[in-house]
Amino acid sequence: MKVIKRNGTEVLFDIEKIIAAIIKANESVGAEARMTLTQIRRIAESVDLSCLKMNRSASVEEIQDLVEYQIMAHGAYEVAKNYVTYRYTRSLVRRSNTTDEKILSLIECCNEEAKQENSNKNPVVNSTQRDYMAGEVSRDLSERLLLPPDVVEAHREGILHFHDSDYYAQHMHNCDLVNLEDMLQNGTVITGTLIERPHSFSTACNIATQIIAQVASNQYGGQSISLAHLAPFVDISRKKIRKIVEQEMAVIGVEAGEDKLSELVESRLRDEVRRGVQTIQYQVLTLLTTNGQAPFVTVFMYLGEAKDEQERRDLALIIEETLDQRYQGVKNEDGVWITPAFPKLIYVLEENNIHEDAPYWYLTKLAAKCTARRMVPDYISEKKMLELKVDKNGEGHCYPCMGCRSFLTPYVDPETNRPQYYGRFNQGVVTINLPDVALTSGGNTEKFWQIFDERLELCHKALLCRHNRLKGTLSDVAPILWQYGACARLKKGETIDKLLFGGYSTISLGYAGLYECVKYMTGKSHTDSTATPFALEIMEHMNAACRTWKAQYNIDFSLYGTPLESTTYKFAKCLQRRFGVIEGITDKGYITNSYHVHVTEPINAFEKLEFEAQFQHLSPGGAISYVEVPDMQNNLEAVLSVMKFIYDHIIYAELNTKSDYCQVCGWDGEIQITEESGKLVWKCPKCGNTDQDKMNVARRTCGYIGTQFWNQGRTQEIRDRVMHL
Repeated sequence: MKVIKRNGTEVLFDIEKIIAAIIKANESVGAEARMTLTQIRRIAESVDLSCLKMNRSASVEEIQDLVEYQIMAHGAYEVAKNYVTYRYTRSLVRRSNTTDEKILSLIECCNEEAKQENSNKNPVVNSTQRDYMAGEVSRDLSERLLLPPDVVEAHREGILHFHDSDYYAQHMHNCDLVNLEDMLQNGTVITGTLIERPHSFSTACNIATQIIAQVASNQYGGQSISLAHLAPFVDISRKKIRKIVEQEMAVIGVEAGEDKLSELVESRLRDEVRRGVQTIQYQVLTLLTTNGQAPFVTVFMYLGEAKDEQERRDLALIIEETLDQRYQGVKNEDGVWITPAFPKLIYVLEENNIHEDAPYWYLTKLAAKCTARRMVPDYISEKKMLELKVDKNGEGHCYPCMGCRSFLTPYVDPETNRPQYYGRFNQGVVTINLPDVALTSGGNTEKFWQIFDERLELCHKALLCRHNRLKGTLSDVAPILWQYGACARLKKGETIDKLLFGGYSTISLGYAGLYECVKYMTGKSHTDSTATPFALEIMEHMNAACRTWKAQYNIDFSLYGTPLESTTYKFAKCLQRRFGVIEGITDKGYITNSYHVHVTEPINAFEKLEFEAQFQHLSPGGAISYVEVPDMQNNLEAVLSVMKFIYDHIIYAELNTKSDYCQVCGWDGEIQITEESGKLVWKCPKCGNTDQDKMNVARRTCGYIGTQFWNQGRTQEIRDRVMHL
């Protein structure tokens, strides 16, 4: 069993240290108030047992809390008082240098919390360390100077989560839907260099990757681009290639017929499309942004965005090449084809491709094949989006999320009365811990709603801090975003304030642990027909709060199904610390993402998607559902059946497959999760390799694929997942 120290490093649990600490406190009181050595050992053994029940590495603070509780339980109140006093004195000493210690542990690569914080960041490399170091300073400034004390305390206690506090000190926002069309068609500026409208598809792809890198370095969330914005450049290249071929024919004195000429042109065009798509895939994967990771970018593939039939055919060509290259994968350092984390792909299911007799059915079959092997693309239903994403003019719209799941709400430009999605963004997220609300209420329904409202108001206060931090921001702080088209075309010296109001941007109230919340209050899973109404009432209550705040401030507050990554572990630890280990509620190292069915609950893929669809609809600020499936490469009909079901029933969903490789023995099956010395480790079932640096593991954890491994809570959640097919 391991223990996480205050600076984030991990050490072996040592019961003798607990005994020594209690003896020291015991010796500080009079003989009549002292405990016996047998009592002290029992206390230490009880603490040991409690830590084992956590099924994860306990923190030093948690262990000390347990020691206090056990001393009190033995009636040794004088000893307990001296133990508490000693802890408090030591905490005052540490308070002055905690940030320093964390930074030093980051540099020495011994901070376990940092290693496990983000499954797509390598904490060993200098660029990531610099980002984490800056993040620690920003977090320290935010907690001491910039945020209200009650928000800071609630964040520390796991009552809410103030996301990305390591970026809060700067005037930065969350995620974007990049207006690539405007930037390519009308030109942009990158680091002071004018980039004019490209004259070929390959050049357009190259510029797109530079834009992606610049955007990623000026915000901290995900971003999305659409392949439809690249499609017009295919025909530009076609015409350019045709001229070259005609000139070559003239030079050598050959007169080819129109059919032969067109065949040669299309062959060369396909080569250019292949190179352009490869540029996007490899540059995205090999770029390191200023936050020490590849850009969190999503590529949207929607035939319905094409402006005419020629452009639709060209877009289909790009989509086909994108799927082909992702199916192939990328080579790791040993030259083995593996599954890359980015770019994330989203394929829109629509009437043009969802039926066997549809003209683009071949693309859907290719998408299914790619999903079965590489986990992407994910799927958006045009049918459900047009039905549920309706603007004030009564028109439905299909558009991408901003990264892994954050969706904009429908918006109509008041000046043009036309819908707008590209160029918009999210201001930030604060997430409420729903199980904490339930547990604090003690199961009393009246008290539950009272506490719920108090916590929502605290989230509201925290969200306004995010909004106000962005108010007054000059466009000059991120020219690529605010001046040169990614989000806007503001003037130099102009503030971004007008983009923060009226629904142009969103700000998100996140939520986590609906399952545990309902289970504690009703004794049943929210999938139980008698408990589902209560779950839906909770969702409606949060939406009502967002509507009230929106009307009050003219800011687009929106409910968001939070993609917990490291926070799922943090919330679980906080719940255990505050309420102890409660079977079925706090007995795991994770809590359930947003509205999802619990990962251990047996349910088939179709029932799961249908059930979760009603909650996804009530998460207008973003949500995604998934089904866990085995190796489906030899059962593409089943994959296509799930895709058709998605089209008819839910806005946005994905299939989670497995894609692993052991660099020691060449095993390309599933790498297993096993428990060794009280810690979950990844282990090759063939050779027993447990060195994470010598294996490639890809898992979907919260909307996107992670490849740098996860904290103990998330690892336990991955291990516990049941199959839905």
